[in-house]
Amino acid sequence: MLYTKKGKLGFVRKTAKNDVRTKTHLRSARRRRVCLVPRRSHSHRPTSCNMSDDEMEDYGFEYSDDEDDGDDEEADIENQYYNSKALVEAGNHAGALAGFAQVVSMEPEQGEWGFKSLKQIVKLHFSSGAREEMMRSYRTLLSYVKSSVTKNKSEKTINSILNCVGASDDATLLREFYQTTLLTLKEAKNDRLWFKTNLKLCKMFFEQKDFTRVSRISAELYAFCQTEHGGVDQKKGTQLLEVYAIEIQVFTETKNNKKLKQLYHKALAVTSAIPHPYILGTIRECGGKMHMADRNFPQAASDFFESFKNYDEAGQPRRVQSLKYMVLANMLMQSDVNPFDAQEARPFRTDPEVVAMTSLVSAYQKNDVTQFELLLKKHESAIMADPFVAEYVNDLLKNIRTQVLIAVIKPYTRVKISFIATELKIDKKDVQDLLVSLILNGKILAKIDQVKDVLETTTTSPSDANAEGAPKDVYQGLEGWANAIQTQLGNHFMQI
Repeated sequence: MLYTKKGKLGFVRKTAKNDVRTKTHLRSARRRRVCLVPRRSHSHRPTSCNMSDDEMEDYGFEYSDDEDDGDDEEADIENQYYNSKALVEAGNHAGALAGFAQVVSMEPEQGEWGFKSLKQIVKLHFSSGAREEMMRSYRTLLSYVKSSVTKNKSEKTINSILNCVGASDDATLLREFYQTTLLTLKEAKNDRLWFKTNLKLCKMFFEQKDFTRVSRISAELYAFCQTEHGGVDQKKGTQLLEVYAIEIQVFTETKNNKKLKQLYHKALAVTSAIPHPYILGTIRECGGKMHMADRNFPQAASDFFESFKNYDEAGQPRRVQSLKYMVLANMLMQSDVNPFDAQEARPFRTDPEVVAMTSLVSAYQKNDVTQFELLLKKHESAIMADPFVAEYVNDLLKNIRTQVLIAVIKPYTRVKISFIATELKIDKKDVQDLLVSLILNGKILAKIDQVKDVLETTTTSPSDANAEGAPKDVYQGLEGWANAIQTQLGNHFMQI
């Protein structure tokens, strides 16, 4: 019987930057292979004591120094790959492209080193702007996916390329790139990577505001998350939430609150998922915007805070944006609680994007309308640049002016509207509009004398009136409407 003790050829490793172990080093590192062969039985052993030195030192072993041509060839390919990679680091992209192309041609059949080399070739062509060459090399790389490399390696490589190329502004290139990838993945039956690639394509169309294509792809992704009988596949809850997040963003952007509410509650009802915090942050942020549109500021503040925490956990810069929205919702709900008292929000108090909002909170809580307006002008770029915040700035001004107006008229039963306008530093017309709104909402019990330009208040406060049951009477409401109509008609006749 023949027993063979083989040496093991290790992988080539870089010993220092731009220094690669060569074929000569490899050969010197290879262990000698030893073959154990029984020479002959004891009965046939020579009896003479005049044995040669070779026979005495042999002890029944035969030594073999055979070279494995296959190992040498693989070592050459590997060395060529790392030498080419060193050229990339040195900035010699032309030499690196030639070296990686040589690696591909050196492999007798499609293998790991050719796959890695094609990945580098695709990235180099993309960075140099050679789009046609990039797509040609990328199609060759995709041919390896079906059988030459494992699913995990192919997913890692293709994801890396998708992230690299996905930063391009060339919509035509991206469309061709994604479609080529999806076709190959469908043929290779790599469902997981097919789903992720479709999600990236959805995000691209969303950024381009091509919502029709987003809906079309979302329909395919929904079908992927369903069972054969059309129900939700509980094993794919995480993927389902990712699709929900995309569509929720679309409905938020298009201000389709009806569908947004339905999908938002569906997303919160999914319990069989372990989603990435970024996905939860997106869903909560859109939910907060939905509640803001419904004037449900307490719930909006709660959702924005949850969004902030999830973005913070994911390390996303959007956490600061959610924090700003939470501060906005807190001011609109006229809460006395400082949102930066929360432990999670405290470290962001001095963030440049948040400083403007923190100063607004201070002025808002003090009902200092002058300081509030000065801060709005001072931080206009930081506050008004965000369309969502800018949409609610007028509401903030109305709230703070309301508080100041109520404080101004409180000691009086009759007060000139021009005096109120001076205190608030706004036009008389704006004061009248504000007064009409407060009268109709029952926040003040008063009427406007349009002829004398005077506001006449009752001695009974709204809270006292509620205790006596007077505002509950239908006539009280009718009187408020009559006063408001009279005011509006007076304005109209004065303009004539």
